[in-house]
Amino acid sequence: MTNRKYFGTDGIRGTVGQAPITPDFVLRLAHAVGRVLKRTEQRPKVLIGKDTRISGYMLESALESGFNSAGVDVVLLGPLPTPGVAYLTRAQRASLGVVISASHNPFPDNGIKFFSGEGTKLPDEWEAAVEAALDEPPAWADSAGLGKAQRLDDAAGRYIEFCKSTFASPLTLRGVKIVVDAAHGAAYHIAPKVFHELGADVACIGCAPDGLNINDEVGATHPEALIAAVKAQRAHFGIALDGDADRLQLVDDSGRLFNGDELLYLMACDRLDRGEPVPGVVGTLMTNMAVELALRSRGIEFVRAKVGDRYVLEELERRHWILGGEGSGHLLALDKHTTGDGLISALQVLMATVRSGRSLAQLLEGVQLFPQTLINVRLKAGQDWKKSRSLASETERAQAQLDGHGRVLIRASGTEPVLRVMVEARDEAVARSTAERLAQAVQAG
Repeated sequence: MTNRKYFGTDGIRGTVGQAPITPDFVLRLAHAVGRVLKRTEQRPKVLIGKDTRISGYMLESALESGFNSAGVDVVLLGPLPTPGVAYLTRAQRASLGVVISASHNPFPDNGIKFFSGEGTKLPDEWEAAVEAALDEPPAWADSAGLGKAQRLDDAAGRYIEFCKSTFASPLTLRGVKIVVDAAHGAAYHIAPKVFHELGADVACIGCAPDGLNINDEVGATHPEALIAAVKAQRAHFGIALDGDADRLQLVDDSGRLFNGDELLYLMACDRLDRGEPVPGVVGTLMTNMAVELALRSRGIEFVRAKVGDRYVLEELERRHWILGGEGSGHLLALDKHTTGDGLISALQVLMATVRSGRSLAQLLEGVQLFPQTLINVRLKAGQDWKKSRSLASETERAQAQLDGHGRVLIRASGTEPVLRVMVEARDEAVARSTAERLAQAVQAG
């Protein structure tokens, strides 16, 4: 879909109280989605989960009313991670899963995203059909045809058991101390139980939501709090999730932070070491080049998708591969779940350490991340950077100097007149000086 009016790359998101995140629009949205569902199902059933933002109550009510008004039944899950909603949608044989969350954004924001009945992201064509239905007048169901609503009281417990089922049964986390940081988000009541029930000694930060503190100086986007807690409590690991728990950052006992690029490499090599086939791994345009080189040294093909877990998933499905992810911590293991899941990704990494008896640092000796320099250059009005001869010449020169030991990535921002110039190289000074030269070439026109 080339011209999206409401949908972005991951649903609809914005500031609460401003279009489109208002109760009247969300009611209309649910009504439109319900009408699209009823084109192929007589009595659709939709599951609705949310994170811990105070606005979730209002948006949940609006969604419920909108779906019921179109003759769609609703099951309310309460606070639940995004991947938990995806799992239960599939397990409950529902028509659709809906998540009320703005992920890693601060609490004034919120959003709506959808999963198919198989627990996967929906295609552009489906979103186009919903946007078209939004432009049509409503078709309210009569009283006899209205949808009903109920609450699934054990939603969290079911998802906890699913997460635990991905951890090999002969293994245990006994003797392992873990600090869990749930970002005061959707996994606050789930993540600690998953690790505790697998035997770990669990301490918590970011597990006391008040509706206003989601992602506030905690979680995967603010790992400093977790690093300090791991050191203070002398824990073996620290696990940080974001507000809807589909993103992971991990800390070891020394306080070293491991990002998604490193964890993706570890997950691939662990499978390879256990004799499982790993035909290839999908990263993004931003994945560190050191990971690409390290994977290829192990005989694993590596390809890059556009930035965004949606595009990683599309590439995995196209190639029939199972492992992919982003440096931000969105990791996909499609033999475990249909979508990125911070908890399940953490369990995959912990299993590798338990099986091998080696630390994270030891398991990642084969990859040393290249330093990256990112410079945002504001474009002049009407400036066509793609036709800049000076930039083309400087880019060609930079790539020749890096000679396969680094790379240049230049891409335009999708939201502002800014060109993002990124250079990575084995040497930090080289990355910085090269990026600065390229930025100057952009400014020169």
